Amino acid sequence: MKFIHTADWHLGKLVHGVYMTEDQREALRQFVELVAEEQPDAVVIAGDLYDRSVPPTEAVELLDEVLYKINVEQNTPIVAIAGNHDSAERLSFGTSWYRHNHFYLTGKLTNDFKPVHIKGVNFHLAPFAEPGMIRHLLDDSSIHSHQDAMKAIVGKMEENLNPNQPNVFVGHAFVLGGETSDSERTLSVGGSGCVTSDLFAPFSYTALGHLHSPDAIRHDTIKYSGSLLKYSFSEAKQRKSVSIIEMDEDGSFEVRYRSLIPKQDLRELEGHIEELLDPSFYEKENTMDYLKVTLLDEGGLIDPIGKLRQIYPNVLHLERKLERADMKAKQNFTSIRDDKKSEIELFEQFYSEMTTAEFSKPKRDVISSVIDKVLKEESRK
Repeated sequence: MKFIHTADWHLGKLVHGVYMTEDQREALRQFVELVAEEQPDAVVIAGDLYDRSVPPTEAVELLDEVLYKINVEQNTPIVAIAGNHDSAERLSFGTSWYRHNHFYLTGKLTNDFKPVHIKGVNFHLAPFAEPGMIRHLLDDSSIHSHQDAMKAIVGKMEENLNPNQPNVFVGHAFVLGGETSDSERTLSVGGSGCVTSDLFAPFSYTALGHLHSPDAIRHDTIKYSGSLLKYSFSEAKQRKSVSIIEMDEDGSFEVRYRSLIPKQDLRELEGHIEELLDPSFYEKENTMDYLKVTLLDEGGLIDPIGKLRQIYPNVLHLERKLERADMKAKQNFTSIRDDKKSEIELFEQFYSEMTTAEFSKPKRDVISSVIDKVLKEESRK
């Protein structure tokens, strides 16, 4: 049995003030082509189809278009759940008749823990839900954390689990030890949003959403597919892919990864502004990419972002490396007056605390002349 594992599409995502809908449209066009090529027995979407509970109209239309092409035109079963960014109630609309065309969309958790059976594999669906909601649903006052809630959900699933067939868990969770990025919304405060990997031991494969890298966790059977695209600069060096799972009757499986090529990549550039504006440099670059630029220049610069955007129109963030390092140094700065040190020595100490730049001899000469001038004026008073 072959299925494709994907998650975290975040349709309607806004990154540094830019809507990613057209970039998502291109990525999903490639995804539809990939499904047609691979001809899987199912497509699994492990949550966060949308980026917010009330998505923009364009995002709703895009999702409708993509799911129709996969499920109706290609006649491929879809197994999907709501993530923490989705509205469970909105995604639950129409599920009663979706199933007639093998579109199994679970937005809201219910007391029906029976799996979806496709080509000899049982898919157990656990959409994201807060512990309080699960406590109420199961009438279990002992549920307080996501760990408690997930343990209870898996316990209910085990009541319907057939040990003689492969069982796949589809969920949206933060497994302890996973690596996060800036674009993932915290599930809860203080670590209670984490769940431990041992909870998923009953399943042959655990298809998860929430963490945006397919390398977020190293585990034999628990896998994140990662997000559709890069959604923050903390993800700039992550690889993005979808997972192709080929599973045998005994539950053993092999994983392949297929990458989608973004319309415009999201990446980082670093250098002096003169270098970045040099044609010999930018002619080798995709200047239309979404960029975070870190400048290495010292001293004042006139309208650097305006100049950069003449070449790189999609600069989304600009910062100075020295300023960034200086800010870190300032957080640890403590001013200590030492009467045994001369004025120039005190200034040099202050300078080294406040900046990472070198206190060179020309700088020292200038400051020395200023100090001498001030001291002479003071002596005349």
